[in-house]
Amino acid sequence: MTHPHQHNRPEGAPVLKVTDMKKAYGAIQAVGGVSFEVRPGEIFGVIGPNGSGKTTLFNSMLGQITPDEGKIELKGQDVTKCGPLELNRRGVGRTFQTLQVFGKMTVRDNLIVAAQEHHGSMFSRMFAPSDSGLGAKADALIDQFHIRHVAHKKAGELSYGQQKLVDIAMAFMSEPDLVLLDEPCAGVNPSLVGGISTLLKDLNRTRQGSFVVIEHNMDFVMDLCHRIMVMVEGKVLAIGTPEEIRSNKQVLDAYLGN
Repeated sequence: MTHPHQHNRPEGAPVLKVTDMKKAYGAIQAVGGVSFEVRPGEIFGVIGPNGSGKTTLFNSMLGQITPDEGKIELKGQDVTKCGPLELNRRGVGRTFQTLQVFGKMTVRDNLIVAAQEHHGSMFSRMFAPSDSGLGAKADALIDQFHIRHVAHKKAGELSYGQQKLVDIAMAFMSEPDLVLLDEPCAGVNPSLVGGISTLLKDLNRTRQGSFVVIEHNMDFVMDLCHRIMVMVEGKVLAIGTPEEIRSNKQVLDAYLGN
């Protein structure tokens, strides 16, 4: 089945393709030749012990650092040297470990501003009609995220978990093809983790984008992701379904052997 906004690329062609990426800091090879691809509509997890190169990999995919070698392709286009804003315009949404919400603005206005970032320069945003038709988009996400009851509160007044939901919602305002989620469960009350998983599955189903998720919470990754890549010391140890990863002896050794 083809998704409406995917008619312009062959069914199944990777949304994201990373080929032989390498990045060193001095003598330390943070990422040492990593290759993988993310398929249309796939939730792809990246896990690994601290120091395995996950953050360096992620920052490269976000355009915050340029790899020393290798290639990053988005929908068949080479984006290896693109910065974050250019990637955003090309359909990449992102969340951060540290919250990016504007505490003094309402939740709804946070979402509208997130979409305006996607739409153009600061100059055009300052003089555009305040809403530019984005209010309806914001309202749809507010309902999907079950945050209607706090939509007109200042974001800074919300609990950390609610702010995290707002942060994730902001990533979806530009209707991205690919969303990079950096530890969506970090710091969140354990009782909310299941809710975030359910929400991301729902977004994946209804918005039909692909997600890449870095997360330390193994149960969350195993429950959420279609496939998982395990990194150890800058290299790919394994890529597979949650079942394959769970029963992979090398993976178990990497996690339990330390």
